[in-house]
Amino acid sequence: MSAIFNFQSLLSVLLLLICTCTYLRSLFPSIVDRNKTGMLGLFWKFARVGERKSPYVSFACLVMAVSILFWS
Repeated sequence: MSAIFNFQSLLSVLLLLICTCTYLRSLFPSIVDRNKTGMLGLFWKFARVGERKSPYVSFACLVMAVSILFWS
């Protein structure tokens, strides 16, 4: 089953994208920052969400981890 059709999988993929883009931007800021428009601009936007909403993203990651471990 694809992650598009399963809501929990879709949320997991989005959280992983946000966390990965934020981490990569902290390591290589020039690579992420030069692509602010177009299709690759999504990665920049995910990194911005991860930076600005980091307490909420980390809480969502914890909730997702608990739900995957205990309710799946």
